[in-house]
Amino acid sequence: MSLSSNVSPEWLEEHYQLWKSDPDKVSPDWQAFFQGFDLAQQAPATDRDLAAKNSAVDSLIYRYRDLGHLQAATDPLTPERTDHPELSLAAFGLTEADLTRTFYPLRFPHQSATLQEIIELLEETYCGVIGVEFMHIQDPHKRDWLKQRMEEKRNRADFSRDEQLHILKKLQEATLFEAFLHRKFLGQKRFSLEGGEVIIPLLDSLLIQAAQRGVSDLLMGMAHRGRLNVLANIFNKPLENIFAEFKDNLELAFVGDGDVKYHKGYSCDLTLATGAAIHLSLAANPSHLEAVDPVVIGKCRARHVSYGPGGKKRVLPVLIHGDAAFAGQGLVTEVLNLSQIDGYQSGGTFHLVLNNQIGFTTSPVHARSTLYATDVAKMLMVPIFHVNGEDPEAVVYATNLALEYRQEFGEDVVVEVICYRRHGHNEGDEPFFTQPLMYGKIRKRPPLHEIYAERLVAAGIARETIDESVGQITRRLDEALEQGPKAQTDVGFQAKWTGVQRDYSREEPETKVPAESLKKLAARLAHLPETFNAHQKIARMLKRREECVMQGEGIDWANAESLAFASLLTENTPVRLSGQDSRRGTFNQRHSTLVDQKTGQLYVPLAFLEKGQAAIQIYNSMLSEAAVLGLEYGYSLESPNALTIWEAQFGDFANGAQVIIDQFIGTSGTKWDRSSGLVMFLPHGYEGQGPEHSSARIERYMNLCAGNNMHVVYPSTPAQFFHLLRRQCKLPYRRPLIVFTPKSLLRLPACSSTLQELSDGAFQAFIPCAIPDDEVKTLLLCSGKIFYEIQAAIEEAGRNDVGVMRVEQLYPLHEEKLQEMLSRYSKASRVAWVQEEPKNMGPWPHLHTSLIRALGREPDYCGRRPASAPAVGSHRRHREEQQQIIDSALNNKD
Repeated sequence: MSLSSNVSPEWLEEHYQLWKSDPDKVSPDWQAFFQGFDLAQQAPATDRDLAAKNSAVDSLIYRYRDLGHLQAATDPLTPERTDHPELSLAAFGLTEADLTRTFYPLRFPHQSATLQEIIELLEETYCGVIGVEFMHIQDPHKRDWLKQRMEEKRNRADFSRDEQLHILKKLQEATLFEAFLHRKFLGQKRFSLEGGEVIIPLLDSLLIQAAQRGVSDLLMGMAHRGRLNVLANIFNKPLENIFAEFKDNLELAFVGDGDVKYHKGYSCDLTLATGAAIHLSLAANPSHLEAVDPVVIGKCRARHVSYGPGGKKRVLPVLIHGDAAFAGQGLVTEVLNLSQIDGYQSGGTFHLVLNNQIGFTTSPVHARSTLYATDVAKMLMVPIFHVNGEDPEAVVYATNLALEYRQEFGEDVVVEVICYRRHGHNEGDEPFFTQPLMYGKIRKRPPLHEIYAERLVAAGIARETIDESVGQITRRLDEALEQGPKAQTDVGFQAKWTGVQRDYSREEPETKVPAESLKKLAARLAHLPETFNAHQKIARMLKRREECVMQGEGIDWANAESLAFASLLTENTPVRLSGQDSRRGTFNQRHSTLVDQKTGQLYVPLAFLEKGQAAIQIYNSMLSEAAVLGLEYGYSLESPNALTIWEAQFGDFANGAQVIIDQFIGTSGTKWDRSSGLVMFLPHGYEGQGPEHSSARIERYMNLCAGNNMHVVYPSTPAQFFHLLRRQCKLPYRRPLIVFTPKSLLRLPACSSTLQELSDGAFQAFIPCAIPDDEVKTLLLCSGKIFYEIQAAIEEAGRNDVGVMRVEQLYPLHEEKLQEMLSRYSKASRVAWVQEEPKNMGPWPHLHTSLIRALGREPDYCGRRPASAPAVGSHRRHREEQQQIIDSALNNKD
């Protein structure tokens, strides 16, 4: 055990006696410790006093490592240093007279040093322009790794003249770009980076160092501040195209609605000056701060999987946060929590917090309860570097050290750059209204490239050299403004999406699977290894599923789903399913991941279908909707040829991820030309469980539907579900698929399918009535679960004149096909739409107009009255309302 470990008194006494019997039986460190202990016991009072002083020095060293960041000069607006009382000599019983004494501290870079020398090293390392929080990390190896590297260099950069000039050039590019936009496009929002320009040399160095350390893909997410600068000076997006967007140039007209220039994404392949190649991707994002974070992690996760072993070190996620958002947005905490969870790991995210010391107009004292904006990151026990944004060399040094740590340990790192925002929230705001004192200081601060240039001139670099690069950058900006936009190649879209068409079509692919193939898959899914101790009920359930397939009938929902997954996997289509309790299933129906009852080992039958099959991933997610759904959306962007599914525990729990649904899933195609094939399973159905477990809010998804942007489906049979899942992977285009999945129907005997329906059938957007067309006198239209209640009531009442037609695909609604189907029931004197949901919810508000067009008349409505809550809390009232719906449908009773 090392000296840095915590030891009990019993352990210490035992090893002390062991040392006394034979010193070689303990490590050299402990030999020295016990020897010193004995000497101290035998020494006179003066020597014991010296031993106490040595102990005090060891405590001082620990305290500097733990609290030195509190004395660090990291705020460019407050250069005055504040000494911390817990780091004073008096706090350790030391005096100035001890400064010239020589001490022999434990766990220190030097075996002996005067107290003055010790403090100088600690001050320079931990109290300069870099403050580091790392002593909260519980792993001693990681702490020692950091201590060694920081104290060896005293946290000071040692850059060559060429490296310094390169840093200066990136600062000049950043500042001159912003000044140019301000002059040429006066009054236009650009969310300037001024005051935080140092992140351009930071990101530039990160690219270079990452490529040298084996990173081939760097995926970034950031908000709007500084985004255009990053695109211009890191991603090398043509300046001509950026300027054309400011001019609102029609040559850059977008297919769809488009988005503002500081929300758009960009991808490129760069060859660096070192010769190394790296792929860069900046994810498109809305104004909702931090919403893009899980999307980036999902994209990275998909690339990890595609690269195989070692993929985590090849792909680097970089998230750029604002200080107010990092502390204030709960999604940050959710994403941090995902970082080490199996199935969601990022391999370590590089978090860059651009601390402007303000959020819009809100000061830090009103924006958080913590000392630092980054305190939430301590939950992961990862290093946090606080750096003065006006020391570009320190910023680059801290970045390189943080990246080295990430690559070494595969964990998140946080670099907080403390700077300021030279203008208001946008260039039209007047910050003096709310922060006059702060902005009085900012007004006096010269641009950072000028501050750094003076530092380099003082170090002997000729001013002519510095001025020359300013002229070159200015000329390049002027020339770009005069030229038209350049053709751009979207490498992010082309690479993986080759063969996937952008446009929607009504083409219906073949989804049937030969019966013999399904039987073989059923047998494999029911097979358990001889040594596996399955729960008896699970073993019987698997056998029962196999028997249903072999007998060709009674195939329930979970069985059909499992067969759909299995058939896709053997066709080389990967499947990923993620959600709360998704391995077993919220309703105890899926059982995709079995647990050995004696050993706890897991067994996934879908992973052992045949050699060479595609990968299956099924994960129980943490208790989050927004972060996990965002991650799965990001995963789907990188995996167009996979079936990627997020499952809600109950359908309305997706409310917690509404930003992801509204801003990404529903609109990414029209805003950013980014298609997704993500599938959402949303359990839905009225069964008396109250307002929060009944409705998946069909109306909310219907409200997002336009321009064939997604599929919204409420299937009513296992066969329909089987073909729907297979269709999603075989369509020539990709669109999100929203599926309202059942709860009670999972075990309803009537809700079953035959093997023939799987092997010979296809997905039907409309399912016709079960009785002959000309016998239908009352035509009821519905979707999903209510069909079975209506049908049971029809059979009980002996009504042979009532037909029920199911609308399975709610959007896109093929109105011509609907009209054709309805025309078959020309003898129906009454047509009604039946639904469980209140009148202002469910499909009715959105299908109403289409039904009128298709019928040529107003259909009746049979359902709950308009309501603010989706369902009642009383089970008795629920039953009464359900019966009223059925009575209204069959007997035209209100």
